Amino acid sequence: MYGNDGFRELDRRECLERLAAAVVGRVVFTQEALPAVLPFRFWLDRDGAVVLRTSSVSEMARAVDGAVVAFEADEVDAAAHAGWSVVVTGVASVIADAAERERLRERGPRSRVSWPGEIFVRITPELVTGRELLAETVDGVRLSR
Repeated sequence: MYGNDGFRELDRRECLERLAAAVVGRVVFTQEALPAVLPFRFWLDRDGAVVLRTSSVSEMARAVDGAVVAFEADEVDAAAHAGWSVVVTGVASVIADAAERERLRERGPRSRVSWPGEIFVRITPELVTGRELLAETVDGVRLSR
C-alpha cells in the first residue's frame, strides 16, 4: 500500500472489532468452478471465527464445507467518502458437534427466516485483513465532492 493512497491498514484487533459491529457480510466461495458471492447475516464467535446460519439443503453449505473461502464485511459513508472493509479468509466447515450447535442456536447468528434442517457454518480465520478509507481532508478540513 502506498502512503498517500487514502487508505489505512487495520490491524487484526481493529478488524475483529469492526466485524463484531457489522450486521451483514458476504461469503465468497467457488461453486461449479466459478466464483460466487452471497450476502449473510453473521455472528463473530469468541475465537474470531465467522459463523453463518443456513439450511442443510443450501447449495452454499455443500460448496464450502472443507473449502477455503473469504468473508467480507464493510461500511461506507458516501457523503464523507470514508469507510472500511474487512476480509476473513479461512477454511469453512459445517458444525457437526451437537453441543456446539446448541450453543450457537442460543447465542449465535439470528436469521429472519426459519430454515429447514438448520445448520451452522464456521469460517476459521486464518488471514484477517482490513483497510479504512479515510475521509478526504486538506489541513484538517474534510472535502466534499
